[in-house]
Amino acid sequence: MHELQQAMPDVDTLLKLEPEELGAKLLFLLRKRKFQMDMFILSGLESELWPISYYPGQQTAYPQNRRDEISLALSEAFAWLEAQGLIVPAGGGNGQHGWRMLSRRAKRFESEQEFANYAVARLLPKDMLHPKISEMVWMAFMRGEFDVAVFQAMKAVEVEVRDATALGNQWLGTKLMCEAFRDNGPLTDMSADAGERVARMQLFAGAIGSYKNPQSHRDVNLDDPKEAVEIILLANHLLRIVDARKSSCTKVAQQQIGLGIAKK
Repeated sequence: MHELQQAMPDVDTLLKLEPEELGAKLLFLLRKRKFQMDMFILSGLESELWPISYYPGQQTAYPQNRRDEISLALSEAFAWLEAQGLIVPAGGGNGQHGWRMLSRRAKRFESEQEFANYAVARLLPKDMLHPKISEMVWMAFMRGEFDVAVFQAMKAVEVEVRDATALGNQWLGTKLMCEAFRDNGPLTDMSADAGERVARMQLFAGAIGSYKNPQSHRDVNLDDPKEAVEIILLANHLLRIVDARKSSCTKVAQQQIGLGIAKK
């Protein structure tokens, strides 16, 4: 991995990188190489940093007393790449003997920015998303359609609020949220403090007004995956709130029915 010395001559900078950050550097250095049969062995790559002999005047770029630290950082980076399916065992017996190759996904990345977007996408685990958005939103996000993913997530919130309140289709966007969470509204927790009730209404109305309505009426170029993750997780939280209020309202209704029967 002698190219790493040229790309990152400062050992302290190298050691400050997280495994995924160093992994990205290694991945693109590997892509530039021409390996025999597309295979490489990690121990061989690392040994290039510490050659047994040197040409006259040649020196290793990294100090020998940092060798163990560097070796650990490289091992972590390669382990991360393998865990993400970006480097895979070579076919046949070669893989059993430590030989690796770049995966199809790794070969598709055209730039470090594209790889960075992929790494951020991994910050949105599918299994933590609400069932209403876990499939369509996650798939749109993984395709890089961040604006679509955000719109679908917030639209799911609007649909769930409308269904939970039984309000008609004439109620849309922020007006729907205000009606659902107003004082004595169908989803309002009247046991909460008055200020909290207003804040809850404003939270829903603000989220829909900021992130769903604009996407409904014009093209919104959202190309930052980190921002998209934050908005999707906000929608995810709002859906959990709606679920909780639906459950609470159902219990209250059942109690009221029970009291009515008892009085008779």
